[in-house]
Amino acid sequence: MQTKDQHNLSSSNKTLDKPIENTPPRREKLRIGLTIGDINGIGVEVIIKTLRDNRIIDYCTPVIYGSSRVVSYHRKVLKAEDFTYNIVSDIDRCKPNTCNILNCWTEELAVNLGQANKEAGRFVLRALEAAAYDLAQQKIDALVTAPVNKDQINSTETPFQGHTEFLTDKFDVKESLMFMVSDNLRIGLVTNHVPIQQVSQRISQDLIIEKLGLMYHSLQQDFGIDRPKIAVLGLNPHAGDNGLIGKEEQEVIIPAIEAFRTNNQLVFGPYPADGFFGNAMQQQFDGVLAMYHDQGLVPFKALSFGSGVNFTAGLPIVRTSPDHGTAYDIAGKNIASPDSFRKALFTAIDILRQRRRYAEMTANPLQKGLSKKMEDNIRDYRR
Repeated sequence: MQTKDQHNLSSSNKTLDKPIENTPPRREKLRIGLTIGDINGIGVEVIIKTLRDNRIIDYCTPVIYGSSRVVSYHRKVLKAEDFTYNIVSDIDRCKPNTCNILNCWTEELAVNLGQANKEAGRFVLRALEAAAYDLAQQKIDALVTAPVNKDQINSTETPFQGHTEFLTDKFDVKESLMFMVSDNLRIGLVTNHVPIQQVSQRISQDLIIEKLGLMYHSLQQDFGIDRPKIAVLGLNPHAGDNGLIGKEEQEVIIPAIEAFRTNNQLVFGPYPADGFFGNAMQQQFDGVLAMYHDQGLVPFKALSFGSGVNFTAGLPIVRTSPDHGTAYDIAGKNIASPDSFRKALFTAIDILRQRRRYAEMTANPLQKGLSKKMEDNIRDYRR
């Protein structure tokens, strides 16, 4: 049985001590963890609206990491008395065929809808720590995170840039890929939550190669695309205009693309971002690699908002989240759409199933040889 100390890890910088396999153990029904998110935003609302559909438990056993008191408060605000759940203090006590709430704290915590609260941020982090621990122990099969306010969690003692960075650090992975996905569009980022003035300094040939490798492998392993076709965006206006408007394309981005093309992989670019999306060229590719946050997320949200999912590729675990934030302005008004959160939940289930198919396929000695050759090629690129 897990102790309170195990669930309440002391520092978000502490990596988890148990390495895990990409493929989780086979349970009769997948167990999906859902972190509560900012208790004053719309996270709990979209969780409740998603799980009120009893058909969800036909596909998985949901486990909400947070507080039953907080959920009960939101349930009353939403007048969702028909939303029922089982309360547990330990993951092993969860029941199938129902929604479970795992209490990560017992302290009284006031809910002030629509208001940022630094104190609440501490408890949000506690729920995330508990879910990450159970994920590493394979007590849950995947994690879906509700939106948080990074500023309310971040502190000198526990630096927090976002879920992507938190889980990358927690599972001791060198690099991961923030991968925004919808039915018709997949955009990954070379840099995540980085100030614009630092983007050019952060981008390097090695980093682009790393991110392209993660995207390529994720498209195969997580989305079942055997030979992905990837577009790479430029950094500067007009993709640098042959060096007239910046040298990054000529000196950094093109050499990284060529490293993949010489291995007969379908990686193209760099494309000017405005013309690329203006001409709907994304429809010709399985994935698009953007250089920085807004270059990728602005077109993604313009084209897919409400049906998009944030997926962290490159981790040994599956984590997704909705494509929106805490939305304080509509918190408690019962108007938040659960569509993106529901999509995030089903995307996590789909990726888990696809990973199992991929693992079975690559168990073939010939396929293993091909996978090892690709890893060796990417390693060569980095030299």
